[in-house]
Amino acid sequence: MATLAFDVLPRETSPGQRALSRLLRRPSAMVGLVVVAAFVGLALAAPLIAPYDPVATSWSAIRKAPSAAHLFGTDELGRDVLSRVIFGARASLLAGVVSVLISLSLGIPVGLLAGYVGRWTDGVISRVTDAMLATPFLILAIALAAFLGPSLTNAMIAIGISATPVFIRLTRAQVLAVKVEDYVEAARAVGNPHWRIALRHILPNVVPPLIVQATLAIAAAVIAEASLSFLGLGQQPPAPSWGSMLNTAKNYVEQAPWMAIWPGLSIFVLVLSFNLLGDGLRDALDPRQA
Repeated sequence: MATLAFDVLPRETSPGQRALSRLLRRPSAMVGLVVVAAFVGLALAAPLIAPYDPVATSWSAIRKAPSAAHLFGTDELGRDVLSRVIFGARASLLAGVVSVLISLSLGIPVGLLAGYVGRWTDGVISRVTDAMLATPFLILAIALAAFLGPSLTNAMIAIGISATPVFIRLTRAQVLAVKVEDYVEAARAVGNPHWRIALRHILPNVVPPLIVQATLAIAAAVIAEASLSFLGLGQQPPAPSWGSMLNTAKNYVEQAPWMAIWPGLSIFVLVLSFNLLGDGLRDALDPRQA
């Protein structure tokens, strides 16, 4: 009996699968992803992992050096530094993620409107954005946080508003490049309404650069939250925050350097990891990369 031979065609991979494959081939990005995931896990499981109550004081354990009982030592009130670092990750990650979500929710619609509509709408939005970008990011965040009042919630709002102009500018630039593509012109030619063209044909194609920028913006937001807490405008004592811990530790650098080492090292490692992850995502989401 004759047998029929069928050619087995290779399965075509989706753009998402190709991007994931490129990301997995970048060791630095994977290290950043693992470290970020570790910090997220610490923040979520803080009540289970922390050996002590982060706000519990002990007058018999004031500024004790690292030991078996207190691996990271204790602070000026006898509080366990390790427990405060673990719970402080919650404030830093929450501020980073929420503030960037605020920036995205404000920046993407405004940037999409400016880039798609153009003309005087684009002119007005661009001039306001330029004015905000003329003020340094951290200075604007400090001013807004001082105006709103000291609290973690107000700090997140201040950071989110301060980072919005970057997302407006990036979204606008991407929309200007995409809206002249052939598939957008074809969608316009067959009579699609403007809102459908903007949301269904343009917006999905400008998302990858926004994801990369959002990852890098989280790192900047973590530093901003620590800075605001250091100045007393963020997380309020006795709730733990890496920035407020550094503010207290500056008075005891010579007597108890561990009070400054661990929160400072945590900020450094977390921000570096987000930057490594953002660089990896930028390469992975670039279709020109092999």
